Amino acid sequence: MDKNCVIKVENLQKEYKLGVIGTGTLRRDIQSWVAKKRGKEDPNRRIGAKTYEKGETFLALDDFNIEIFRGERVGIIGANGAGKSTFLKLLSRITAPTDGKIAYRGRIASMLEVGTGFHGELTGRENIYLNGAILGMSKAEVDKKMDQIIEFSECEQFIDTPVKRYSSGMFVKLAFAVASHLDAEIMIMDEVLAVGDMKFQKKCIAKMRELAVDENRTVLYVSHNMNTIQDLCNRCIVLDKGKKVYDGEVDEAIKLYLGGDNDEFFSYEFVDDRYKFPVKHRRLDLKNVKYIGRTTNLFYDDEPLCLELKWKNLEDIKSLSLRIEIQDARRLPITSYLLEHFYSGKKGEENTLKLKLDVSKFTDGRYAARYIFYDKAGEKAPYEDVEDSMGLAFRRYISDNHKRRWHRSWGSVKLGDIEIME
Repeated sequence: MDKNCVIKVENLQKEYKLGVIGTGTLRRDIQSWVAKKRGKEDPNRRIGAKTYEKGETFLALDDFNIEIFRGERVGIIGANGAGKSTFLKLLSRITAPTDGKIAYRGRIASMLEVGTGFHGELTGRENIYLNGAILGMSKAEVDKKMDQIIEFSECEQFIDTPVKRYSSGMFVKLAFAVASHLDAEIMIMDEVLAVGDMKFQKKCIAKMRELAVDENRTVLYVSHNMNTIQDLCNRCIVLDKGKKVYDGEVDEAIKLYLGGDNDEFFSYEFVDDRYKFPVKHRRLDLKNVKYIGRTTNLFYDDEPLCLELKWKNLEDIKSLSLRIEIQDARRLPITSYLLEHFYSGKKGEENTLKLKLDVSKFTDGRYAARYIFYDKAGEKAPYEDVEDSMGLAFRRYISDNHKRRWHRSWGSVKLGDIEIME
């Protein structure tokens, strides 16, 4: 193990047995056992819940290998059920691996859910001492940090109140203050900052970055908020169905997680719903999108973006409208194009729409589109989305004479010049 390596994971595997193990009471367990023996439905199973065959298992993590070094700020992203929280629980020794090895150097402070490691009957101050003791710190060592912790937590008024009376936001503030100020070489955070307010989130991100850069601590951070991942992390891991599918640059990881595998396409055929979002009442099916007359998705200088969309009506369409939402590389919306009341048609009709979009105000970079069709069910009904789909990505390149006038860090859209009023 390298001297700068603080976490080393080899062939890690975590397997769970599916199905209910214990229903809460002995009486219910016996009822379920008797019903199963008689070939009847389990009386304690929730309606519509799936039943599992004996021995059926689920691999939450499958052959996972990684090395994390001192001072790294590592983001871990992936869809729900990808194995992110399972990995952190294994690192925190909350659960044991089915197979594989985990080796690490230093003490670990983890926040896997709101109030992790807190006792509800103890006051905030008492819980600070409790967390310090868990990390192996003496009372004198915790006393030296106490004022800093209380000040950072913004909970001074309630520090001698039992934490069972705290709101979830107060829990997070105190828990993060404790985790970040006590002497742990490795900090593990699992989505907990989502509970706190925006101002406190920024404060926490800044503190974690400071700990990693100035004190050489290691941070592992799980979040579905790509802004915080990009602000904090200098390395990112993408998990999918228990496997590591990417480990490297943060921007590339985010692009992969958000469906960036269609990033180079100039034409796309929707053969399934992979790039479609659920709508309440779907009344049309987008079949194909493409850039007209192009073999690339790179647009230079003031070139317009010419787009063709093909769809089939699943029901009668009264007054179709379209919003094309443009997103940046992090899939955050930056602007939209609107086309209202442009079409009506009958069920089963197949249609083609050709559009010209002015993208001249976008600066250098990668962008993605999202197509939201909306319509009314009747004259007095409100508008509702009838199809919602991720669209083609496009790239912008502006010649050098324009580049010198605009830095990418200033934003994605270049507005007109400022006019001086006399």
